[in-house]
Amino acid sequence: MAAASPALAEAVLHRGNSGEPTSLDPAHISINIEGFIIYDLLEGLTIFGPDGTIKPGAAEKWDVSEDGTVYTFHIRENAKWSDGSPLTAGDFVFAMQREEDPKTAAEYATLLYPIKNAEEVNTGKAPVDQLGVKAIDDKTLEITLKQSTPFFLQLMAHYTALPISKANYEKYGNDFVKPGNMLSNGAFTLQAHVPNDSLTTVKNDNYWDAANVKLDKVIFYPIEDDAAAIRRFEAGELDTVYNFSAEQLKRLREKYKDQVHVSPSLSTYYYTFDMTNPPYDDVKVRTALSMAVDRDFLTDEIFNGAYLPTYSMVPPGMEGYTLAKPDWADMSQIDREDKAVELLKEAGYGEGGKPLNLTIRYNTNTNHERVATAVADMWKTTLGVNVQLQNLDVASHYAYLKQGGKYDVARAGWAADYADPENFLYLLLSFNKTFNYSHYVNPKFDELMKKSYTQQDQAERMKTMNEAEQLVVNDQPIAPLMNQAELWMISSRVKGWQDNAVNDHRSKFLSLSE
Repeated sequence: MAAASPALAEAVLHRGNSGEPTSLDPAHISINIEGFIIYDLLEGLTIFGPDGTIKPGAAEKWDVSEDGTVYTFHIRENAKWSDGSPLTAGDFVFAMQREEDPKTAAEYATLLYPIKNAEEVNTGKAPVDQLGVKAIDDKTLEITLKQSTPFFLQLMAHYTALPISKANYEKYGNDFVKPGNMLSNGAFTLQAHVPNDSLTTVKNDNYWDAANVKLDKVIFYPIEDDAAAIRRFEAGELDTVYNFSAEQLKRLREKYKDQVHVSPSLSTYYYTFDMTNPPYDDVKVRTALSMAVDRDFLTDEIFNGAYLPTYSMVPPGMEGYTLAKPDWADMSQIDREDKAVELLKEAGYGEGGKPLNLTIRYNTNTNHERVATAVADMWKTTLGVNVQLQNLDVASHYAYLKQGGKYDVARAGWAADYADPENFLYLLLSFNKTFNYSHYVNPKFDELMKKSYTQQDQAERMKTMNEAEQLVVNDQPIAPLMNQAELWMISSRVKGWQDNAVNDHRSKFLSLSE
């Protein structure tokens, strides 16, 4: 009996994904574990390459007008949908109009506001056909911006700008993302999805670059229990694990060496206060709670130095930007704690005042639980606050925050969609109903951010955003705690993996060795 040739063995990548996606509809996703999946299925005009830099995607090239406000994208002639039908400029027009249509209620619609009339369309002040996106012909797409936007090509790689087959959407409506219905223009297509168990994608033979895709199948496993994920990695059942417990970092490094990846990223781990919920509408209460958190303890003891303490919403590493810090950031932790006690007393809480009872909400994860437990102990010991903890799965946790649910304090994190301070500061704009979890309203902040959108001089623009961030650190609607590193386990049999600051890792760039 002849032996099967190893070359004919199916190449299957098993990816641990640390949570169940809320949706596969690009208009209704907002967290990285959803992005990891959707970027395998759909491809934008541009993409992030393995090193995190922008590269041509569905568009092979583009032209930009002299004033930087008109982009003309030339879509690849051989770009198709997974059913063999051509990918057209009209599919991008349809998807972006749908994203901005207020009826869609897309959580991330504000990301495309640099496009002419996007804000007006999204707020119901203009019809969708006024959006500055136009199909010149089937393979030529023209996008007109309000003003020059330095990070626009990065936006076009984001899931808000992914195409949708108009014909397929008209056939299935919002069920277009279900297995058997969904069409892909990316390297893989959706084969099966068993919620809370697995999501299976297979190679798309109609993908324009299919000849260079080395994997036959990618299976995502939504494992929130990171200890279970590591056990499965060690048993050889998973090839990648995302966001494992930092408590295991030393052991894993000793045993698996360079299969452990600690990748610095443009991301911030923070706690947010519900400013519509007294007493968190009082800046003294918010500041006292923020000051009492020993960030060095969190980074050193919980994350083994893989994360760094921060007092700014914007992470370091943004070219030309100076971080804003509160005036107490340079105090010793002991002095901070003394000042925090004073502030809380002035607000009527603590010793001699009213008791402060609060709940910290966080999404289920060992690291987040350990942070919440440590912070609760700091607040109890320093300020006499009584703290309870409440956790939900990642999809439910963020859905609750995005839908405006009442809370006291909640864990949140943000990773850059594009390397610009605006991507972090825009979360706190008063009109950002989706991601402004604290319901922060500061007209001066809104005004400065609005000004930054019109400034052509990069140095002046950065200075304006620094002024805006200074207002945020003074008001403390959020307590920035740490700048994150992304923690990955990558099996030595996975080839082509590169750590990058945007934490974008498309399976099309990966292969397996036995």
